[in-house]
Amino acid sequence: MDNKLNAKDLINVGLFTAIYFVLFFVAGMIGYIPFFMLLLPFLLPLITGIPFMLFLTKVKKFGMVTIMGIIISLLMFATGHGWPVLVTGIGCALIADLIFKSGEYKSWKKTVIGFCVFSGWCIGAMLPMWIMRDAYFEQMRAGYGNEYTDTLMGLMTNWVFPILIVLLIIGGIIGANIGRASLKKHFQRAGIV
Repeated sequence: MDNKLNAKDLINVGLFTAIYFVLFFVAGMIGYIPFFMLLLPFLLPLITGIPFMLFLTKVKKFGMVTIMGIIISLLMFATGHGWPVLVTGIGCALIADLIFKSGEYKSWKKTVIGFCVFSGWCIGAMLPMWIMRDAYFEQMRAGYGNEYTDTLMGLMTNWVFPILIVLLIIGGIIGANIGRASLKKHFQRAGIV
């Protein structure tokens, strides 16, 4: 099997990245209600599970998932998110790609783990609320006003961060299983068991 990415592989990456990003953007709209911002790490993998699982039935070469993560990270950075999204986006995608490859793109267990790891990129979009808290919320206050900012600051305390990670994992497991159930024939054809 040829391990080099070809034009068809890159088209698949582009197509599925666009679908994934649009679904993420739609899910992200609930963040305009501060409380629902807490649900984003759960909702992202839940909503993107079906298209990402379909993408994985097309992935047979290392690098496709990493390229997707790089594109998403750059899009997020270009739309005003801080540098942490670049680190988590590229890092999570590369680690997920390694996990998928270690299962030879056929292990269901590694598919679920890899999807959860890949979905972790979204934590980078939220990370400035903890690691650059003052600057982040000062900038947010200018754009969203005092009420929204104060409410979000009150919600995003240090003890919430590990809960977001747990929600991300739960959403990833459920999203992967919904994707698998919806795409049973594709998984059988791809040999993912």
